[in-house]
Amino acid sequence: MIIGNIEHLNLIPYLPTKLKEAIETVKQQVNDNTINGRYQIDGDNVFYMVSQTLSRTQEEGKYEYHAKYIDIQIVLSGQEGMAVSTLPPHTEVIEDKLTNGDIAFVKAPTEETMFVLQPNDFVIFYPHEVHKPLCIVGGKTEQIRKVVVKVAMD
Repeated sequence: MIIGNIEHLNLIPYLPTKLKEAIETVKQQVNDNTINGRYQIDGDNVFYMVSQTLSRTQEEGKYEYHAKYIDIQIVLSGQEGMAVSTLPPHTEVIEDKLTNGDIAFVKAPTEETMFVLQPNDFVIFYPHEVHKPLCIVGGKTEQIRKVVVKVAMD
């Protein structure tokens, strides 16, 4: 997992070039007028999705992980709570959609850490890193507009 801000990529000199280029592309292409949907950078190898979603309680959220793609989540507006766990995700899979959707939902781990992403913050999850996005911050639901970039692990 890597956490940073899209306006300060220079503070992360170890950020792989392919991931930095994907973030730079999003910075150039996405603005307040960008319609929600899927956009290609390099076919199915690198693409991103723009969405607007309500945050939810931690109890409503589900832990997930991916196997084929690196997941770069960039907050455009709102505050997004993100719960993570460093424990292995394979202990108890609740719903396996890895073959058709590159996502699996797992039983909530016994240990978790929560952090808050502000506008222009990003987090990068490598395959098999467990995370629960879109968690409420400060006890109230809000609209979160974000971009999720998918980068194939090939």
